[in-house]
Amino acid sequence: MLWHFVYSFWDQFEWSRKSPLPPMHKPVLAFLFFLAVPLQAQEPTDLESQAKGIIAKRCLACHNAELKTADLVLENRENALKGGKSGPALVPNQSEASLMIRKVLEGQMPPGDPLSSNERETLRAWVEAGALWSGTLNKSGASRPRANLDWWSLQPLGQSVPPSAAGLPADWGGPIDRFVFAKMQEKGLRPAPPADRRTFIRRATFDLLGIPPTPEEVEAFVLDNSPNAYEKLIDRLLASPHYGERWGRHWLDVIRFGESHGYEQNHLRERAWPFRDYIIRSFNQDKPFSQMVLEQLAGDQVAPDDSEVAMATGFLVAGVHDTVKIENIEGELQKRANDLDDMVLTTGAAFLGLTVNCARCHDHKFDPISQLDYYRLQAAFAGVQHAERELTTREERARREVQEKPLREDLERINQRLAALKQAGRPLAESRRADISKGYRQPVDPKGSEEKFTPVTARFIRMSILATYRNREPALDELEVWTDGKSPVNVALASRGVKASARSTRTDGKGAAFYKLDFLNDGKFEEIWISDEPGMGQVTLEFPKKETISRISWSRDRPGANQGRFLSRVPVKYVFETSLDGAHWQRVASSDDRLPFTEEDREEFFLLSVLAPAEKDEWTALKERKEETEKELAALPKPPTAYIGKFTQPSEPAALHKRGNPMDRGDIVAPGSLSTLQKMLPGYLLDVNASEGERRLALARWIVDDRNGLTARVLANRLWHYHFGKGLVGTPSDFGFNGEKPTHPELLEWLARRLHHHGWRLKPLHKELMLSAVYRQAGQWNPESAGIDSEAQFLWRFPFRRLEAETLRDSILAVSGKLDRTLGGPGFRLYEYTVDNVATYSFRQSLGPETYRRAVYHQSARSVRDDLMGPFDCPDSSLPEPKRVSTTTALQALSLLNNAFVTHQAGFFAERLQREAGESDITAQVTLAFRLAFGRVPTRQETSAAVELVGRQGLKVFCRALLNASEFLYVL
Repeated sequence: MLWHFVYSFWDQFEWSRKSPLPPMHKPVLAFLFFLAVPLQAQEPTDLESQAKGIIAKRCLACHNAELKTADLVLENRENALKGGKSGPALVPNQSEASLMIRKVLEGQMPPGDPLSSNERETLRAWVEAGALWSGTLNKSGASRPRANLDWWSLQPLGQSVPPSAAGLPADWGGPIDRFVFAKMQEKGLRPAPPADRRTFIRRATFDLLGIPPTPEEVEAFVLDNSPNAYEKLIDRLLASPHYGERWGRHWLDVIRFGESHGYEQNHLRERAWPFRDYIIRSFNQDKPFSQMVLEQLAGDQVAPDDSEVAMATGFLVAGVHDTVKIENIEGELQKRANDLDDMVLTTGAAFLGLTVNCARCHDHKFDPISQLDYYRLQAAFAGVQHAERELTTREERARREVQEKPLREDLERINQRLAALKQAGRPLAESRRADISKGYRQPVDPKGSEEKFTPVTARFIRMSILATYRNREPALDELEVWTDGKSPVNVALASRGVKASARSTRTDGKGAAFYKLDFLNDGKFEEIWISDEPGMGQVTLEFPKKETISRISWSRDRPGANQGRFLSRVPVKYVFETSLDGAHWQRVASSDDRLPFTEEDREEFFLLSVLAPAEKDEWTALKERKEETEKELAALPKPPTAYIGKFTQPSEPAALHKRGNPMDRGDIVAPGSLSTLQKMLPGYLLDVNASEGERRLALARWIVDDRNGLTARVLANRLWHYHFGKGLVGTPSDFGFNGEKPTHPELLEWLARRLHHHGWRLKPLHKELMLSAVYRQAGQWNPESAGIDSEAQFLWRFPFRRLEAETLRDSILAVSGKLDRTLGGPGFRLYEYTVDNVATYSFRQSLGPETYRRAVYHQSARSVRDDLMGPFDCPDSSLPEPKRVSTTTALQALSLLNNAFVTHQAGFFAERLQREAGESDITAQVTLAFRLAFGRVPTRQETSAAVELVGRQGLKVFCRALLNASEFLYVL
């Protein structure tokens, strides 16, 4: 009955009947999607035809029998099953196991121009249906000519002149209008009428701020009869500090900013947020974008003593980074090559709109980018390391140096004296090492250590761990207790009724499932118990009856699976005790008679065994002084840091990697510019041993040189993309051959010139775009124009758009009255976070006011999607996201309808209405709700239906319905 009244109410909803959307795109409520008729399953033959068409069009250009890129040929099913260098590309009925599908779904293929969501889903469904594939695909139609140096985007900026104003509608007349109208005339289109003021302020406010306008702001604009009302509105919005939050979020998408490392461990970067704040602050300041490029690539060189600028280099290390230590040189070199590739990819795509990364293993297949170009660009980043860096000025560093100097000098003297004592005693220690060792047992072995003692009768046995290697929480995979006699039996097994207890057990944040005590005596070695005390722990076994025992075995890594890598939890000092009653204990074994665990400690042990008493006393005193001095150093105030990269001079010149293999170094490569842009501006080539900072600064200056028209084109196109939903070039980060060509090439040239005219400042260009008649059009549907240009790419109407995930969440908070508008600082988390080698994320069960900030401040971890923003296509930042996918799924409707956050905010929304409109005046509450959510007052019919709904089901249900309405979810 509840939703019957909601549906009846929304049948009266005015926006659903007068929406400018075409009939098939008129969703009354987002949550009504779950009532939709299920989609009919496609016939296998249809899927086969569609899938083969996609492969022929989008894959064969590289993966054909002639080129064999990555040794993969996709001309027929046999070759796809065989696969290439990385294994089978196709596993029928298993899309997750099919490498081709994984690469497509992750957006890695085709490089630089991922498939649409529909194409991805078609290929996935085709594989799940068995991947039927008859015949051989023809390379013709897939094999296309490549771009050369005469490609349109690689030419100098043209002098574009707006077309004649003849025939323009009365309210059209600016240069932007004339360019767009000329293209409309060419296509036989006519523009839509102007949008009404309520529609316009909502559109403009979401565009620039990412939150809805307040009722007061709407009314002030509607009633402003001054001739510059629109100009004043845009100026006010551009001056808002929320502008930087909105447009900073766009740029963070483009440059793949995330606050965790990604890969297997995916640990959080606790100090990545200062870079995010730099981006927001720079947009708010309307800093010239050319200056932002300089600072993001070389801020430490541009202003070394200005931490506000130095933190801009977070751009370089904003991407993923594998933190797992690999024991072989090949693995470590590959990790390093991947880090550098990420920097090359993002720099080329974000600033130049070029897929430079496609030339990592060979010359670019489609664009005039050589492999030498790739490694020249990579050489600019050869000294960049993923790490935090201090944010200090020269004066601050000098003051800290004054504090540290005497302590470091004292440490140096101590270390020198210790080294002298070691040098003097080493010959004797080495000569007596074997004799001394005879009096001690071997060091602890993580794979298994044994304790033997005189037989003793006990019901309890206790292991007290006093120290571990590197002071980590101790871990055991098995504890065994053996009876005395010729046929010893392990009486410690839980299966024999033995009860285990521990002073503490580590948890995974929710419980002890990962490290539970049961693993201590289960007779298996694959899983481990871990204490929850750094360097310490205690476990006790209680036998069901008295046992006579004489031996104990224990291990940290019995199978040896860790190959000595994770030794930090190995107990190195311990005591074993037995008891008959659990109250009185008797020591039976300890680590006291074992040699030290590490070679370093063993060297010190043997040295102290041979030093004279006076020297031994001096050694002990020096070690104590050293420990105290190190503590004093550590206690000095720590300078602030940020995850913005560290810079070191490369240890060797850069080299070309043959086939992209870092183990196969080719010719030495000097840092330099791309030859791709030689028709626009002169290139540069530095010395192979150029200083680290010089490399990045030279690249940055080349990118923002006014003669480099590509940078201005790409940036102007990004602005157009975010204002109109699609760029003049539909592939914002690919202006190469695989990208789309501009719909309005002359307009793009003119906008790029305007960027130069405005000194690379974005706010003046925002204003020109938003005051144009093109932008001020209504989104009104016109069947005649739609028949010519169904997607409105020639802008015969304003394209409607759904709110992005973050904007949706922010808007819900704004209308409920709970939005915390605090700017900057550390972010909030919508998840619980625990770490045990790898990070574990789980959604929080309740969200407090600390999470009610703008979503741009969410500490977004890679591959972790919020259960509201995730379904609404919020990217996980593992890769750059120059244009967001906007899908329509049943899960979105269900999430918006049932998500706990939404229902809680609906309650707050209802409380706000009662507080501001009066507790008993339902009509006033309904009116205010419409003004807050939609920027307008309800019609009489809407009011009547809403009042009835509130009367029957309550104000919260009404508010929940508004938050699910299409009018709330879409911007017209």
